[in-house]
Amino acid sequence: MATTGPPTVAARRTRVAMLVAVLGPGLLAGLSDDDPAGITTYSVLGASYGYQLLWVLLLSTVALVVFHSLGARMGVVTGQGLIGLIRQRYGVRASALALVVLVLANVGTTCAEFAGIAAGFGLFHVPPAVSVPISAVVVSALVLRGRFHRVEHLLMGLATVFVAYVAAGFLAHPDWGKAATGLVLPTMPLSHGAVLIVTATVGTTLAPWGLSFIQSYAVDKKLTTDDLGYERVDVITGAVLTGVIGFFVVVASAATLHARGVTIESASDAAGALEPLAGPLASTLFALGLVGAALLAAAILPLSTAYSICEFAGAEAALDDDFEHASLFYVSYLATAAVGAGVVLAPGLPLIRILVLSQVLNAVLLLPLLGFMFGIARDRDLMGQYAATRSMSAVYAVTLGLVALCIGALLALGLP
Repeated sequence: MATTGPPTVAARRTRVAMLVAVLGPGLLAGLSDDDPAGITTYSVLGASYGYQLLWVLLLSTVALVVFHSLGARMGVVTGQGLIGLIRQRYGVRASALALVVLVLANVGTTCAEFAGIAAGFGLFHVPPAVSVPISAVVVSALVLRGRFHRVEHLLMGLATVFVAYVAAGFLAHPDWGKAATGLVLPTMPLSHGAVLIVTATVGTTLAPWGLSFIQSYAVDKKLTTDDLGYERVDVITGAVLTGVIGFFVVVASAATLHARGVTIESASDAAGALEPLAGPLASTLFALGLVGAALLAAAILPLSTAYSICEFAGAEAALDDDFEHASLFYVSYLATAAVGAGVVLAPGLPLIRILVLSQVLNAVLLLPLLGFMFGIARDRDLMGQYAATRSMSAVYAVTLGLVALCIGALLALGLP
């Protein structure tokens, strides 16, 4: 009887090559969640509540794995983005509602990204009037003038800046025992501030734009069902790295700011406050991470918006298309970037409040999108053999319930 031995060196190399070829949607969608709005939310969470609410980040990361896996699978199996599938499954009105929800969430978060660019470069004494418009032009040109794989490699290279947050976390010398307890022991004060930051953490980790982006990007990358196993590795890797980076931001803030009773309102405040507490290197690394995160997210958020608008309109939407064949795609991208940059440059706006509240808005707008995805996942006419099983449907339902609970608690205590 023939036995199956360990895979040969050639077979292992082939698998690695296939994995590398598939990598992209999960990593970029996941890591882009650690944007300035996310870093600000995690910084405030750690500075205000120490290690106590780390369990919220853990549960949010698990939910990210679950729904990003679903989004990627839906894109690969159907060859359509989220808005296109909603239109096919629920009709034009429902897809129009979903599109409005996504555009509102995306534009709000794009403003937050450019606010992060202004704050990050401000730590290096570069004024917003210089950093914001130049960054908007540069990221737009790099994304829209490059070929698909070149753009993907550039964005993934930019994502390596998140190592700075891991280093800053270690330099802060956190209490690892308390961090482990906060990660696995759910406790929280029943106050408006705590519920607000918990809701913002859910909204910034499991963001609506990420659900749309990962599905559309998997379609644009032309992945097939043969790639699903490798894509799952891509999604899990991206989501876990997102949670790990968020963890180190929280513990860095908890170990330094919370331990000394320092209150902050933004990630840039955290970077500045870290210097006398954890040294100039930790402060500089935190600031560099903020700038890199802002640039990465400022490139991807308009891309998610452009994909969604084109899917609704039935227009071409691919990075390899030229302007003549994908004019709506280009115009949507540029308009989103321009609005985000323009709002940030407007004088007198409370940018930090916009940054945090945009993540609360994300959580609120997340509910209808998760509901649509839940219905599509169970539709065998659309998903065939890849339709959700009973056990996975239960997981999706529980996640929906937890998001609804956060929003309900916030409404009960009064909106911010």
